[in-house]
Amino acid sequence: MTPPQFTECDLKRREFLCFMGISGLALAGITGCSQYRPNGSALPFSPLEPMNADEFMLAKGFNYKILVSEQADLGNGLKFGCNNDFISYLPIKNRAYEGYLWVNHEYYTRLFVTGFNSRYSDLKPTKKQVDHELYQVGGSILHVKKNKSGHWEYLKGSAKNQRITGHTQIPLIADRPIVNSTVAMGTLANCAGGQTPWGTFLTCEENYDNFYGEVEFKNGQRQMKSPTAQDASWRQYYNNPPEHYGWVVEVDPVNKTQKKLTALGRFAHESATVHSLPDGRVVVYSGDDKANECIYKFISDRPNSLDQGELFVANTEKGEWVSLSWKKNLLLQKNFKDQTEVLIRCREAAKLVGGTPQDRPEDIEIHPETGHVYVTLTNNKAKGNFHGSIVKFEPQNNDHASDRYTFKTFLAGGEENGFSCPDNLAFDRKGNLWMACDISPNALGKAPYNSFKNNSLFYIPMSGSDAGRVFRVASGPVESELTGLCFAPDGESLFLSVQHPGEASKDMNSLTSHWPMGGNATPQSSVVCIQGPALKKLLS
Repeated sequence: MTPPQFTECDLKRREFLCFMGISGLALAGITGCSQYRPNGSALPFSPLEPMNADEFMLAKGFNYKILVSEQADLGNGLKFGCNNDFISYLPIKNRAYEGYLWVNHEYYTRLFVTGFNSRYSDLKPTKKQVDHELYQVGGSILHVKKNKSGHWEYLKGSAKNQRITGHTQIPLIADRPIVNSTVAMGTLANCAGGQTPWGTFLTCEENYDNFYGEVEFKNGQRQMKSPTAQDASWRQYYNNPPEHYGWVVEVDPVNKTQKKLTALGRFAHESATVHSLPDGRVVVYSGDDKANECIYKFISDRPNSLDQGELFVANTEKGEWVSLSWKKNLLLQKNFKDQTEVLIRCREAAKLVGGTPQDRPEDIEIHPETGHVYVTLTNNKAKGNFHGSIVKFEPQNNDHASDRYTFKTFLAGGEENGFSCPDNLAFDRKGNLWMACDISPNALGKAPYNSFKNNSLFYIPMSGSDAGRVFRVASGPVESELTGLCFAPDGESLFLSVQHPGEASKDMNSLTSHWPMGGNATPQSSVVCIQGPALKKLLS
């Protein structure tokens, strides 16, 4: 029998299956890459090709409805905010398919919000305009319910609907006041997040420096960095210290309270993914979404609380979590006056103790069966890594409290695997992986991203003959990002944020997108709910 002739892609496919622990007949059936769908595939849909239409496009067998769009009336004087991102669902006790839906509002697009006709306007906003901008960030809590027709809707006017904004007064949970205060004004730059076992949402303040600037320390002296035009416009009315931002915020939807959890460190938090330990304590994983920054793990001191605990940074070269405890580390004691200062200047402290710089760590998710921790590294253009990758941590003895692990690349971005710039991840109820990518609006359609076209949503089987292949399920509108993947508990619905369509529009007379209304309408970020027979079959 003539030995089979494998292409370079086939060989890499074999390596992937071996890496996943798949062998034998599965290896014998390897016949292609990426979007290729072999005969006998169990997929209930035909994957989309890359697209650049100004539409939210889904593979046949999927459908969607818009749940809510920015500026929607929630009732009781509340409005849905801008640029929706992370989504998390929390069921209401004793009620089937009814619950709280948390939605982040990462930032606002001044062209669409402030009343300026051009995004390059040099006009300074008034205080009234800045107050309006402050309202657009933070997050929304929607009271949602699955109706008799099988579709999800939010209940306008419900007392459970809430807004947390840039105005909301939020306590800082710390060992001492931070810049002379124990309360921060508002939350902002809310990107990804998480959910706790005790029924609260975690929302992460990511690129906080775009709003109130940042500080740096030279020779022990605190100095303000030069502000951008955007944060300068806020600071003329609200001179808030940058140290009040860059934290994970815990939101209790039932008691309607919020608090900033300083014990988890201050940096561009992309996620706060929670794993329960056998003794009731929890581990929280976070990525710092900036080139050459680090990955972190926090272990709480006690059950049902993230107020106190120990923070660690990943040294992926040695395969160890390094403690950022000021009391345990003489080097930290030499360079910082106390634990609170370590947490405020977390990036400096992490590098000092040996944290490994990464290629923009973003979302982190944990496989529900293996317990392996998957992390998206979006890209690092300065280092020539344009397409990013998904990596994974395998905790020693599957113990998430262990300070040892193995670190591997799971999937590399690029044309061969059919995706670029991975961002958000979610595991479905069967343990298969879903991924959304984030090629920046100004890079879409340009080299080296030409072939990927609009940002998309992908499905990656984790077992069977298609394991490790990347299949495009959805394609977003022009210049949008698909994000915030959240599976509803009904086993047939997926909530998804379609964020910032038309982001690169120069002015109101030359809009690049009109989604979702079409015609000459101004584009709107929206939360959609995906359903359909293909999704139901994938999840059943």
